[in-house]
Amino acid sequence: MKFVKFLIIWIASNLSIPFWMVGHVHLTTNVYQDITEILASMGMNIIVATGFWLDWKQNKNNLK
Repeated sequence: MKFVKFLIIWIASNLSIPFWMVGHVHLTTNVYQDITEILASMGMNIIVATGFWLDWKQNKNNLK
């Protein structure tokens, strides 16, 4: 379980900008007609959001 938590935080920290940049460029150039594209986009954003939340939860005491 610790590895899964670490992996989600790592993905969120290192891949959030590429996920969002590619996603936003893709949104402006493509119309989502395939449910697979919609689910993949939502999945990537959920992973990044979860990673940010886990990282914040883990480090919120260090911010003070």
